[in-house]
Amino acid sequence: MDFSDERWAGLMGGYGAPYDPRPALQAIDEARNVEAAWSELWEELHHQGDVNLASYAAVPHLARLAAADKAGGYNAFALAATIEQSRAFERNPPPPDWLASAYAQAWAALSEAALDTLRTANDPDVISSALGVVAIHKRMPVLGRMALDFSEAERLAILVEAGWEEAAA
Repeated sequence: MDFSDERWAGLMGGYGAPYDPRPALQAIDEARNVEAAWSELWEELHHQGDVNLASYAAVPHLARLAAADKAGGYNAFALAATIEQSRAFERNPPPPDWLASAYAQAWAALSEAALDTLRTANDPDVISSALGVVAIHKRMPVLGRMALDFSEAERLAILVEAGWEEAAA
């Protein structure tokens, strides 16, 4: 959805209140107060598993930022993945028809950007969020959740507890 689209003004965020993410997205794009902008997006686009239309409308722009190497480390990948994971909860609305195509295309672009990022990434949070995006895009949401929500130590503990002896080595 283009930033000039009038529908932005009436979209709801994760708290169920009106939220227009355009100023924060533009700040990131223009490298102005980037940390504060990411913090605002995290705060407003989801809340305890709740997302809404502003959340979905932001995802194509998160994909664009990721493709332009402005992902803010893990932020674009992890936030988009959080929104997508929350979308599955019955209490959240589905993306509307007028946004569904752009949302689906954004996920393809996010996956490509994540694969590009994985080629050179060294930061564990970036790697985990990029892997989470790829897994979710490939319709493996449980693997995506494992990548996003658990540290390497927690994943290892799960494997050891499950009896995978080689994991402890």
